[in-house]
Amino acid sequence: MAQRTCRASIIVILTLLQGFLSCDAVEIQPSMNPAVVGSTVTLSLSPSVTLASGNWAVEETFILTWLGEQQAVFPGYSGRASVSVTSGALTLSALTVSDSGLYQVQSGDPLLKASVYLNVVEPISNVTLRVSRSDMIEHQATGLINCSVSTGSSLSFRWMNGSSEVTATDRVQFTDGNSSLNIVSVSRFDSGPFRCEVFNPISNGTSDSVNFTVSYGPDNMRLTVNGLNTTAFPAGSNLSMLCLAESNPPAQLQWGFRGNLVNATGTMLELFHVRAEQSGPYSCLAFNNRTNLYSNVTTHITISRSQQLQSNVFLLPLLLLTGFFSGNCDYFSL
Repeated sequence: MAQRTCRASIIVILTLLQGFLSCDAVEIQPSMNPAVVGSTVTLSLSPSVTLASGNWAVEETFILTWLGEQQAVFPGYSGRASVSVTSGALTLSALTVSDSGLYQVQSGDPLLKASVYLNVVEPISNVTLRVSRSDMIEHQATGLINCSVSTGSSLSFRWMNGSSEVTATDRVQFTDGNSSLNIVSVSRFDSGPFRCEVFNPISNGTSDSVNFTVSYGPDNMRLTVNGLNTTAFPAGSNLSMLCLAESNPPAQLQWGFRGNLVNATGTMLELFHVRAEQSGPYSCLAFNNRTNLYSNVTTHITISRSQQLQSNVFLLPLLLLTGFFSGNCDYFSL
C-alpha cells in the first residue's frame, strides 16, 4: 500500500514539474508591439496550447478570467477585452497609453504562467517651440527654448542648430527630459536657427525654426585704404578708407584725424588729390546703441611730396653751381 502511495506521489510531482517546465517554453506574442493608441492588439501564446481555464492581468490589475466556455471581464475592460476560451489569446481594443504595462496569463489546466511588456504609444503631432526671450545682449543673458507636442508619448528629443546637432557643454544644458534647451551666457554664434526633432517608436515630428536676436560688438574692427595693405601714397592720390566692424545692430561710425573728429560718418572716408600735410593718423570710431559699447581702429597714412617738387628741390643746388640761376631772375618757382 505504501509503495502505491509513493508511486502516485511521484506521478503527481512529475506532472507538476512537467507543467512548470512547459510554461517556461511558452511565450506571449503581441500582434504589434509597440501598439498604437486607439488600435486593437491580440496577445497570443506561442507555441499554441489549449487552455481550459485561466486569467489575464496587467501589472496588479485583473482584466478577465475564464473557465470552459464562460468568461468574466473585470470593470474597466468591459466591452473592449475578450479571450479565446481554447487558446487563451487576449484581444484588447481601443488602446490607450495607460494600457502600457506587463501583461500576465495564468492557467491551472494545464499549469502555465507567462508574461510580456506591451508598450502603447500615441503618435506625435504639432511639434512647436516657445522662446522665453528672443532679444538679448551677448554674454549678458540666458536663452531658453521649450519644445512641446500636441499629442505623443514615449518621446525622445534632438536639437539642431542649422545643420549641426546641439550637444551639452558647460553653457548648453538640456532639462525636462531634453525637451528644454538652455544656453547660458549667449554668444553671437548662438543665434540659430534652432529646431526640435521629436521621436517615438511609431512616429516623428519636427518643429519650425526659431532664432535668437543677439546684440554684440562693435569689435574686430578693420581699416583698409584703397583695398591695399600699404599706408604710403604719393601726393595727388585719391584715397578711399573703408572701416568695418563686427556689430549687431550695425555700429554707428565716425571718422577722426590727428585725434579730432572730422565731418564724416559711415563706412567710407574719401580724400581726393591728397597733399603731404594730410599725412597722419586716421581713426574710425564705432558705437553700438544697443550694447552701449565703443571701439576704434587707427592707421597712420603717409603722403609723400609730389615728384615734381622733389625734383626741383634736388636740382636747385645744381642750378646754383652751374650759374643757371642768374641775377636777372626775380623769383624761382617750385
